[in-house]
Amino acid sequence: MKPIIFLLTISLVLFSCVSSKKYKESLSRYDELNTKLTAVQGDLTNCNSDKNTLTHQRDDLQNQNANLNSKIADLNKQIDFLKENNTTVLRQLQDLSVLSSSQAESIKKSLDNIGAKDIYIKDLQSALARKDSLNMALVMNLKGAIGNLDDKDINIKVDKGVVYIDISDKLLFATGRYEVTKNAKQVLGKVAQVLKNQPDIEFMVEGHTDNVPYHNGILLDNWDLSVKRATAVVRILQNEYGLDPTKIAAAGRGEYKPLTTNNDAEGRAANRRTRIVILPQLDQFFKLLEPKKS
Repeated sequence: MKPIIFLLTISLVLFSCVSSKKYKESLSRYDELNTKLTAVQGDLTNCNSDKNTLTHQRDDLQNQNANLNSKIADLNKQIDFLKENNTTVLRQLQDLSVLSSSQAESIKKSLDNIGAKDIYIKDLQSALARKDSLNMALVMNLKGAIGNLDDKDINIKVDKGVVYIDISDKLLFATGRYEVTKNAKQVLGKVAQVLKNQPDIEFMVEGHTDNVPYHNGILLDNWDLSVKRATAVVRILQNEYGLDPTKIAAAGRGEYKPLTTNNDAEGRAANRRTRIVILPQLDQFFKLLEPKKS
Protein backbone atom coordinates (compact mmCIF):
# COMPACT_ATOMS: atom_id res chain seq x y z
CA MET A 1 0.00 0.00 0.00
CA LYS A 2 2.75 2.45 0.88
CA PRO A 3 4.50 2.08 -2.52
CA ILE A 4 1.23 3.00 -4.26
CA ILE A 5 0.77 6.11 -2.12
CA PHE A 6 4.37 7.10 -2.80
CA LEU A 7 3.89 6.74 -6.56
CA LEU A 8 0.72 8.82 -6.45
CA THR A 9 2.51 11.55 -4.52
CA ILE A 10 5.37 11.67 -7.04
CA SER A 11 2.88 11.88 -9.95
CA LEU A 12 1.01 14.80 -8.38
CA VAL A 13 4.25 16.70 -7.81
CA LEU A 14 5.41 16.17 -11.41
CA PHE A 15 2.02 17.19 -12.79
CA SER A 16 2.05 20.33 -10.67
CA CYS A 17 5.53 21.29 -11.93
CA VAL A 18 4.62 20.78 -15.57
CA SER A 19 1.42 22.81 -15.24
CA SER A 20 3.25 25.65 -13.49
CA LYS A 21 5.88 25.73 -16.23
CA LYS A 22 3.27 25.86 -18.99
CA TYR A 23 1.41 28.55 -17.14
CA LYS A 24 4.53 30.70 -16.89
CA GLU A 25 5.29 30.15 -20.58
CA SER A 26 1.75 31.13 -21.51
CA LEU A 27 1.96 34.20 -19.29
CA SER A 28 5.25 35.22 -20.91
CA ARG A 29 3.78 34.66 -24.37
CA TYR A 30 0.76 36.76 -23.42
CA ASP A 31 2.97 39.63 -22.25
CA GLU A 32 4.95 39.48 -25.48
CA LEU A 33 1.82 39.56 -27.64
CA ASN A 34 0.34 42.35 -25.55
CA THR A 35 3.51 44.43 -26.07
CA LYS A 36 3.33 43.86 -29.82
CA LEU A 37 -0.35 44.80 -29.81
CA THR A 38 0.44 48.07 -28.03
CA ALA A 39 3.16 48.88 -30.58
CA VAL A 40 0.85 48.10 -33.51
CA GLN A 41 -1.89 50.24 -32.00
CA GLY A 42 0.60 53.11 -31.66
CA ASP A 43 1.63 52.71 -35.32
CA LEU A 44 -2.05 52.67 -36.33
CA THR A 45 -2.68 55.90 -34.43
CA ASN A 46 0.28 57.59 -36.15
CA CYS A 47 -0.89 56.35 -39.55
CA ASN A 48 -4.39 57.68 -38.93
CA SER A 49 -2.93 61.04 -37.91
CA ASP A 50 -0.84 61.21 -41.11
CA LYS A 51 -3.88 60.17 -43.13
CA ASN A 52 -5.97 62.98 -41.64
CA THR A 53 -3.22 65.54 -42.35
CA LEU A 54 -2.90 64.41 -45.97
CA THR A 55 -6.68 64.41 -46.34
CA HIS A 56 -6.85 68.04 -45.21
CA GLN A 57 -4.04 68.96 -47.59
CA ARG A 58 -5.79 67.12 -50.43
CA ASP A 59 -9.05 68.95 -49.69
CA ASP A 60 -7.20 72.29 -49.74
CA LEU A 61 -5.70 71.46 -53.14
CA GLN A 62 -9.09 70.39 -54.45
CA ASN A 63 -10.60 73.69 -53.29
CA GLN A 64 -7.79 75.60 -55.01
CA ASN A 65 -8.37 73.63 -58.20
CA ALA A 66 -12.13 74.24 -57.98
CA ASN A 67 -11.55 77.99 -57.67
CA LEU A 68 -9.15 77.91 -60.61
CA ASN A 69 -11.63 75.91 -62.71
CA SER A 70 -14.32 78.46 -61.90
CA LYS A 71 -12.10 81.32 -63.06
CA ILE A 72 -11.20 79.42 -66.22
CA ALA A 73 -14.89 78.78 -66.92
CA ASP A 74 -15.57 82.52 -66.64
CA LEU A 75 -12.71 83.29 -69.02
CA ASN A 76 -13.99 80.68 -71.48
CA LYS A 77 -17.40 82.36 -71.46
CA GLN A 78 -15.77 85.68 -72.26
CA ILE A 79 -13.74 84.08 -75.04
CA ASP A 80 -16.83 82.46 -76.57
CA PHE A 81 -18.69 85.77 -76.43
CA LEU A 82 -15.85 87.62 -78.14
CA LYS A 83 -15.53 84.93 -80.80
CA GLU A 84 -19.25 85.11 -81.56
CA ASN A 85 -19.12 88.86 -81.98
CA ASN A 86 -15.77 88.99 -83.78
CA THR A 87 -16.97 88.69 -87.38
CA THR A 88 -20.04 90.86 -86.86
CA VAL A 89 -18.04 93.73 -85.38
CA LEU A 90 -15.46 93.65 -88.16
CA ARG A 91 -18.11 93.72 -90.89
CA GLN A 92 -19.87 96.64 -89.27
CA LEU A 93 -16.62 98.57 -89.02
CA GLN A 94 -15.73 97.82 -92.64
CA ASP A 95 -19.18 98.82 -93.88
CA LEU A 96 -18.88 102.15 -92.08
CA SER A 97 -15.43 102.64 -93.61
CA VAL A 98 -14.12 103.42 -90.17
CA LEU A 99 -11.18 101.03 -90.60
CA SER A 100 -8.93 100.23 -93.47
CA SER A 101 -8.68 96.60 -94.51
CA SER A 102 -5.19 96.39 -92.95
CA GLN A 103 -6.49 97.78 -89.65
CA ALA A 104 -9.38 95.32 -89.71
CA GLU A 105 -6.94 92.47 -90.35
CA SER A 106 -4.82 93.64 -87.42
CA ILE A 107 -7.84 93.62 -85.12
CA LYS A 108 -8.81 90.19 -86.41
CA LYS A 109 -5.36 88.84 -85.53
CA SER A 110 -5.66 90.35 -82.05
CA LEU A 111 -9.00 88.67 -81.53
CA ASP A 112 -7.60 85.39 -82.83
CA ASN A 113 -4.98 85.62 -80.10
CA ILE A 114 -7.79 85.10 -77.64
CA GLY A 115 -7.97 81.52 -78.82
CA ALA A 116 -4.25 81.11 -78.18
CA LYS A 117 -4.74 82.45 -74.66
CA ASP A 118 -7.50 79.90 -74.15
CA ILE A 119 -4.99 77.15 -74.96
CA TYR A 120 -2.46 78.78 -72.64
CA ILE A 121 -4.96 78.74 -69.77
CA LYS A 122 -5.67 75.04 -70.32
CA ASP A 123 -1.94 74.25 -70.43
CA LEU A 124 -1.44 76.21 -67.22
CA GLN A 125 -4.28 74.35 -65.52
CA SER A 126 -2.77 71.02 -66.57
CA ALA A 127 0.67 72.04 -65.27
CA LEU A 128 -0.79 73.15 -61.92
CA ALA A 129 -2.70 69.88 -61.51
CA ARG A 130 0.44 67.86 -62.30
CA LYS A 131 2.52 69.93 -59.87
CA ASP A 132 -0.04 69.41 -57.07
CA SER A 133 -0.01 65.65 -57.68
CA LEU A 134 3.80 65.51 -57.61
CA ASN A 135 3.90 67.52 -54.38
CA MET A 136 1.43 65.22 -52.63
CA ALA A 137 3.39 62.15 -53.77
CA LEU A 138 6.61 63.75 -52.51
CA VAL A 139 5.07 64.49 -49.09
CA MET A 140 3.82 60.90 -48.76
CA ASN A 141 7.24 59.52 -49.72
CA LEU A 142 8.97 61.76 -47.17
CA LYS A 143 6.58 60.80 -44.38
CA GLY A 144 7.03 57.13 -45.24
CA ALA A 145 10.83 57.38 -45.25
CA ILE A 146 11.09 59.33 -42.00
CA GLY A 147 8.65 57.16 -40.05
CA ASN A 148 7.11 58.01 -36.70
CA LEU A 149 9.24 60.92 -35.55
CA ASP A 150 7.38 63.43 -33.38
CA ASP A 151 5.84 66.30 -35.39
CA LYS A 152 7.50 68.68 -32.93
CA ASP A 153 10.87 67.44 -34.18
CA ILE A 154 10.13 67.15 -37.89
CA ASN A 155 7.14 68.47 -39.78
CA ILE A 156 6.31 68.11 -43.49
CA LYS A 157 3.62 70.19 -45.13
CA VAL A 158 2.41 71.74 -48.38
CA ASP A 159 1.52 75.43 -48.35
CA LYS A 160 0.42 77.27 -51.51
CA GLY A 161 1.99 74.65 -53.74
CA VAL A 162 5.37 74.60 -51.94
CA VAL A 163 6.65 71.65 -49.86
CA TYR A 164 8.30 72.52 -46.52
CA ILE A 165 10.33 70.17 -44.28
CA ASP A 166 10.97 71.67 -40.82
CA ILE A 167 13.56 69.88 -38.63
CA SER A 168 14.07 71.09 -35.04
CA ASP A 169 17.58 72.12 -34.03
CA LYS A 170 17.72 69.54 -31.22
CA LEU A 171 17.71 66.79 -33.88
CA LEU A 172 20.59 68.35 -35.79
CA PHE A 173 22.82 70.43 -33.53
CA ALA A 174 24.07 70.78 -29.99
CA THR A 175 23.07 74.00 -28.23
CA GLY A 176 24.79 77.01 -29.80
CA ARG A 177 26.72 74.81 -32.26
CA TYR A 178 26.58 74.42 -36.03
CA GLU A 179 28.24 71.00 -36.45
CA VAL A 180 25.69 68.35 -37.46
CA THR A 181 25.50 65.54 -34.87
CA LYS A 182 26.01 61.88 -35.82
CA ASN A 183 22.44 60.94 -34.93
CA ALA A 184 21.12 63.74 -37.15
CA LYS A 185 22.77 62.22 -40.20
CA GLN A 186 20.29 59.34 -40.08
CA VAL A 187 17.38 61.76 -40.45
CA LEU A 188 19.14 63.72 -43.21
CA GLY A 189 19.95 60.46 -44.96
CA LYS A 190 16.27 59.50 -45.12
CA VAL A 191 15.31 62.91 -46.49
CA ALA A 192 18.21 62.80 -48.96
CA GLN A 193 17.15 59.41 -50.33
CA VAL A 194 13.70 60.75 -51.27
CA LEU A 195 15.16 63.93 -52.81
CA LYS A 196 17.76 61.91 -54.72
CA ASN A 197 14.97 59.93 -56.37
CA GLN A 198 13.67 63.24 -57.79
CA PRO A 199 16.75 64.54 -59.67
CA ASP A 200 14.90 67.51 -61.22
CA ILE A 201 13.89 68.95 -57.85
CA GLU A 202 15.65 72.09 -56.63
CA PHE A 203 15.53 73.01 -52.96
CA MET A 204 16.79 75.52 -50.42
CA VAL A 205 18.11 74.78 -46.93
CA GLU A 206 17.25 77.60 -44.51
CA GLY A 207 18.67 78.09 -41.02
CA HIS A 208 16.37 79.69 -38.41
CA THR A 209 17.07 80.76 -34.82
CA ASP A 210 15.17 82.24 -31.89
CA ASN A 211 15.75 85.86 -30.81
CA VAL A 212 18.16 85.16 -27.96
CA PRO A 213 21.35 87.18 -28.72
CA TYR A 214 24.20 84.94 -29.86
CA HIS A 215 27.96 85.56 -29.94
CA ASN A 216 30.77 83.10 -29.39
CA GLY A 217 33.83 85.01 -30.59
CA ILE A 218 33.83 83.47 -34.07
CA LEU A 219 30.25 84.04 -35.14
CA LEU A 220 28.85 87.52 -34.67
CA ASP A 221 25.14 86.92 -34.23
CA ASN A 222 22.09 84.79 -35.11
CA TRP A 223 22.53 85.66 -38.77
CA ASP A 224 25.95 84.00 -38.77
CA LEU A 225 24.70 80.99 -36.80
CA SER A 226 21.72 80.38 -39.09
CA VAL A 227 23.89 80.57 -42.22
CA LYS A 228 26.53 78.21 -40.79
CA ARG A 229 23.85 75.69 -39.83
CA ALA A 230 22.33 75.84 -43.32
CA THR A 231 25.68 75.31 -45.04
CA ALA A 232 26.57 72.49 -42.61
CA VAL A 233 23.41 70.62 -43.65
CA VAL A 234 24.07 71.34 -47.34
CA ARG A 235 27.57 69.85 -47.10
CA ILE A 236 26.19 66.67 -45.54
CA LEU A 237 23.59 66.31 -48.29
CA GLN A 238 26.21 66.91 -50.99
CA ASN A 239 29.29 65.12 -49.67
CA GLU A 240 27.79 62.16 -47.80
CA TYR A 241 24.56 61.52 -49.71
CA GLY A 242 25.53 62.64 -53.21
CA LEU A 243 22.87 65.27 -53.91
CA ASP A 244 23.61 67.51 -56.88
CA PRO A 245 25.00 70.83 -55.52
CA THR A 246 23.66 72.67 -58.59
CA LYS A 247 20.14 71.92 -57.29
CA ILE A 248 20.78 73.21 -53.73
CA ALA A 249 20.80 76.68 -52.19
CA ALA A 250 21.75 77.59 -48.60
CA ALA A 251 20.30 80.56 -46.71
CA GLY A 252 20.25 81.99 -43.20
CA ARG A 253 17.05 83.61 -41.92
CA GLY A 254 18.32 84.38 -38.43
CA GLU A 255 15.50 85.20 -36.01
CA TYR A 256 13.38 87.07 -38.54
CA LYS A 257 11.04 84.32 -39.82
CA PRO A 258 9.65 82.83 -36.56
CA LEU A 259 6.92 80.21 -36.59
CA THR A 260 5.52 81.50 -33.30
CA THR A 261 6.29 83.83 -30.39
CA ASN A 262 9.71 83.97 -28.75
CA ASN A 263 8.19 84.90 -25.39
CA ASP A 264 8.50 81.42 -23.84
CA ALA A 265 10.81 78.41 -24.00
CA GLU A 266 8.39 76.33 -26.06
CA GLY A 267 8.02 79.04 -28.68
CA ARG A 268 11.77 79.62 -28.92
CA ALA A 269 12.33 75.86 -29.34
CA ALA A 270 9.85 75.79 -32.24
CA ASN A 271 11.58 78.73 -33.93
CA ARG A 272 15.03 77.10 -33.77
CA ARG A 273 14.84 74.89 -36.83
CA THR A 274 16.31 74.01 -40.20
CA ARG A 275 13.84 74.24 -43.06
CA ILE A 276 14.17 72.49 -46.43
CA VAL A 277 12.06 74.26 -49.05
CA ILE A 278 11.25 72.38 -52.26
CA LEU A 279 11.43 75.20 -54.80
CA PRO A 280 8.71 75.46 -57.47
CA GLN A 281 9.98 74.66 -60.96
CA LEU A 282 9.16 78.02 -62.51
CA ASP A 283 10.92 77.20 -65.76
CA GLN A 284 8.07 74.82 -66.62
CA PHE A 285 5.60 77.70 -66.36
CA PHE A 286 7.82 80.15 -68.23
CA LYS A 287 7.93 77.72 -71.13
CA LEU A 288 4.18 78.15 -71.46
CA LEU A 289 4.76 81.85 -72.13
CA GLU A 290 7.15 81.17 -75.00
CA PRO A 291 5.64 81.40 -78.50
CA LYS A 292 5.11 78.00 -80.03
CA LYS A 293 7.07 77.28 -83.16
CA SER A 294 4.95 76.66 -86.20
